Amino acid sequence: MISRRPLLLGASAIALPRVAIAQADQRPAINIAVQKISNSNTLEVLREQSNVGERIFFSSLWEPLIGRDWLNELRTVPMLATEWRRISDSVVELTLREGVKFHNGDVMTAEDVAFSFGRERMFGDSPASAQGRTITVRGDIVPSPAQRELPVEVTGVARRAWPALERVEIVDARTVRFHNASPDVTMEGRLSRYGSEIISRRGFQEARGWFDWARRPVLTGPYQVVEFRPDHSLTLAAHDEYWGGRPPLRQIRFLEVPEVSARINALRTGEVQFACDLPPDQIEGIERDRAYEVQGGTILNHRLTCFDKSHTALRDARVRRAFTHAIDRQAIVESLWGGRTVIPRGLQWDYYGEMFVSDWEVPRFDPAEARRLLREANYRGEPIPYRLLNNYYTNQTPTAQVLVEMWRQVGLNVAIDMKENWSQILERGPTRAVRDWSNSAPFNDPVSSLVAQHGPNGQQQQVGEYANEELNRLCVELETSTDRARRKVVFRRLLEIAEREDPAYTVLHQNATFTAKRRETPWRAAPAFAMEFRSMNWGR
Repeated sequence: MISRRPLLLGASAIALPRVAIAQADQRPAINIAVQKISNSNTLEVLREQSNVGERIFFSSLWEPLIGRDWLNELRTVPMLATEWRRISDSVVELTLREGVKFHNGDVMTAEDVAFSFGRERMFGDSPASAQGRTITVRGDIVPSPAQRELPVEVTGVARRAWPALERVEIVDARTVRFHNASPDVTMEGRLSRYGSEIISRRGFQEARGWFDWARRPVLTGPYQVVEFRPDHSLTLAAHDEYWGGRPPLRQIRFLEVPEVSARINALRTGEVQFACDLPPDQIEGIERDRAYEVQGGTILNHRLTCFDKSHTALRDARVRRAFTHAIDRQAIVESLWGGRTVIPRGLQWDYYGEMFVSDWEVPRFDPAEARRLLREANYRGEPIPYRLLNNYYTNQTPTAQVLVEMWRQVGLNVAIDMKENWSQILERGPTRAVRDWSNSAPFNDPVSSLVAQHGPNGQQQQVGEYANEELNRLCVELETSTDRARRKVVFRRLLEIAEREDPAYTVLHQNATFTAKRRETPWRAAPAFAMEFRSMNWGR
């Protein structure tokens, strides 16, 4: 039999080169203008639990065992695990997906999964806690350079996400079991939340240090890090061995453009294909040109005002309660958001299902009640600082200006104290009193938000802003109880404490995010900060 290759070569009068001629990659490359890429100047999800990080991390880079369908009501879907089942109230077993490759070409193994939840990468020497007991996570480790530099912020977030995880058991090459130190009806949710993504063990251990790892992590997502320039840009390239199929884009570049007008101008000139973080008052002007459209809406995130109980003027709960009653939330929604968002029923979401407290409401707008509370508390106009970032959140600065005026009208002497970054916002001291925040619910149970963010392991208590003995005790009960009826009673009581009796925060409104693009660009927004660029969301 005569092979076709020699015959073709012999018929040609011109000798063909022996090297293969690579065909140019015809997939598009896109640029995205954002107000900020990362708060911590890293790409490590256990340090960067942020709105700006969600946009990039959780659909392009990091992947958990149990995932979310970003485009379909954020429903739980198989990701790096194909199935899972309960072994007991404290043990979940998962079957791993075959053939998953990391960005360095290694195949994901059960060892990578166990390592992702181990002391070296996640917990350090921090103890687990369950039902009031302190649990030592056993197992000696030889620290890698990255482990020796493990920041305390990482272990804090890890314990917030997994307060009682004892170990991950490798059953066989494709099966792992997560063992909790206490019963936990939310283990599947914890496996899908931010911070439970899988990393390459070799990639972490071979990094020159933790920051080296955190700025170019070795993961499984559809895109991989090419270059990260903190405070400037992040360039991602397609991970062509992605288990979910060849990604539709050759390259994605996120550009940090702090000013709204500059992001819009970059879109109009063609420098970028997407302009993110747009305030609602810009939408009509952009869409006057039929070549462009703005997508987005409400997302699984609420904007809050937080209180520091240690501040002299805020020690009396009645002063904090006065803050909550002085806010005309509907006026903020209508004037600053053009009615494009809503006032939720406190720090909870409909997708909590049977745990949603449907008859709960945020504190009513009642200036007379606010004034009464201030009189009872003998508040005499002492200055109260309001630490603020300049529009980190959409409409943040104008919202703060409106709030200060509303508080002034009931007698609260609040003054804006503008800061440059989150470290300055959270720094302890006599000028820390009131600040902005937002809270998401990474899975559909109250422990994912109120407990994780305001309970004993939450940010407010970790930075020393807030504590309440009954709230802390009930947080542990909510995390460990398997009695669903009792859990709902506990959650309602937590809302009563944190939002009414001894306010830790007050909810302003549900957050919303808006992104502008050319109308012809074949992409659609998810009900989240995350931007989805897998095959199912690129192309008509």
